[in-house]
Amino acid sequence: MRAALLRGRLFMVACAFWAVAARAEPDAEVDVAIYGGTSAAVTAAVQAGAMGARVVIVSPDRHLGGLSAGGLGYTDSGNTQSIGGLAREFYRRVFRHYAADEAWRWQPRAAFRDRGQGVGKEEDGQQTMWLFEPHVAERIFDEWIAEANVTVVRGALLDRESGVAVERLPGGPRITSFTTLARDGAAARTIRGKVFIDATYEGDLMAAAGVAYHVGRESNATYGERHNGNQVGVLHHSHHFGTAVVDPYRVAGQPESGLLPRISADPPGVRGEGDRRVQAYCFRMCLTNVPTNRVPFPKPEGYDASDYELLARTFAAGLDDDVFGKFDAIPNGKTDTNNQGPFSTDNIGMNYDYPDASHERRREIIREHERYQQGLMWFLCHDARVPEAIREKMNTWGLPRDEFIDNGHWPHQLYIREARRMIGEDVMTENHVLAKQAMQRPVGMGSYTLDSHNVRRYVIPAAGGKPARVQNEGDIGVHVPKPYGIGYGCLVPKREQCTNLLVPVCVSASHIAYGSIRMEPVFMLLGQSAATAAVMAVQEGIAVQDVPYERLRERLLADGQRL
Repeated sequence: MRAALLRGRLFMVACAFWAVAARAEPDAEVDVAIYGGTSAAVTAAVQAGAMGARVVIVSPDRHLGGLSAGGLGYTDSGNTQSIGGLAREFYRRVFRHYAADEAWRWQPRAAFRDRGQGVGKEEDGQQTMWLFEPHVAERIFDEWIAEANVTVVRGALLDRESGVAVERLPGGPRITSFTTLARDGAAARTIRGKVFIDATYEGDLMAAAGVAYHVGRESNATYGERHNGNQVGVLHHSHHFGTAVVDPYRVAGQPESGLLPRISADPPGVRGEGDRRVQAYCFRMCLTNVPTNRVPFPKPEGYDASDYELLARTFAAGLDDDVFGKFDAIPNGKTDTNNQGPFSTDNIGMNYDYPDASHERRREIIREHERYQQGLMWFLCHDARVPEAIREKMNTWGLPRDEFIDNGHWPHQLYIREARRMIGEDVMTENHVLAKQAMQRPVGMGSYTLDSHNVRRYVIPAAGGKPARVQNEGDIGVHVPKPYGIGYGCLVPKREQCTNLLVPVCVSASHIAYGSIRMEPVFMLLGQSAATAAVMAVQEGIAVQDVPYERLRERLLADGQRL
């Protein structure tokens, strides 16, 4: 009897718990409302909290940190001396983690070889580390947020159709609130704020608020650039077929048989012309060859070996040197594995509609990228058309058992290399990045190469007795002569569009300039700068466009930013 009564009480407690969990969360009203779960969202929240603001992060993802916690552990740092503030603090925390012996579970510290890029000594004697495991990054972000006592709402998607409330005032439009969708048993929630920060990779809050943006490649003529627009005939890096003749048709030599998967039927076009294509996405896979921590690559549902016929022909043409070229080492016998070669992890041409797509359509695109990349790994491990030496080596690799444990050990974040880009007060172009022009009012620095991955795979028509062949297009890599300033005007919309929004990720930049800016350390430092300006705007009761630059600059320098 007593046991039955106890079970009944436990049942009533459980019901009460789930009833509370299912009820709508109370609406929040804050000084600074951040939409996004990226590394920029974290640094923005930490900075706003440190300045005394009431702040909330509403993250569409359940994990914080974006790509920094999603597999990109081999940091695209550029000149590390241009990285300051909270961004640099993150990499100090990484160093402190790996300074402890217990951090080296799968590999002796002395056995780790980082090509000299992992650890560097600062002027003040503190050290940084630029290479790290995904779960370490996520733990640092979560601990940082907890220290700052920041409220986080996870897994909450913005209602992009009608969830952003904007009031029209004489001084310009202002966002008053945004509302999330009811999802997975959680009720919709409305966030009211004084200033808003869009820290997503996609720019969803920015777009829903009516702020102008661009998707795709501008023409070279738009901003007087050389490396924007169609780059047909330009072959940088090694992510192309070179002069190799690799047949593009399902039945070799027979155009009437149709093209192999992921080859565009569009004509080559004219160099420099603009289009709506965006650079390819992929997952930055964390892999390991430590047997006791290795999970074999899964065979994805719907696997079709014919999807990789082009890769088989690539190997047959002798282009098989790059398969393992970007298995970049991070601690504990793991890698940050990125695209390398003419046919690799980049799912070229399969993401054009992602930036403006609905939430559901984006999920479909993400699942397709996952199937493609898992299928690629399966093909490399098992298909007889793959050279035996590559198959044998690939089978020594797998997914780490201790990473992404709630997602089948697969990264939870697709690498959104670019999506929407705001058209703000100022626009960064390659001329600013290449030191041909100076950007006014810098609030952070970039230094990485002008870097775009391929946007399409097309057919070079048969001509002069030569057969048709496949080629990639859009890959650009141009050296940046020195670190450059990113202007405050690139973080704020035009006044007539919104006066209380800052955008530190989908910044105002041309396609090719964004190819340099789009690095995780830069997103972190721009998140801090955006939050600093946001709090100043709240404190003064002014539009973000009216934040006094000299006072902003003074505060950024005091907080360790490098301008």
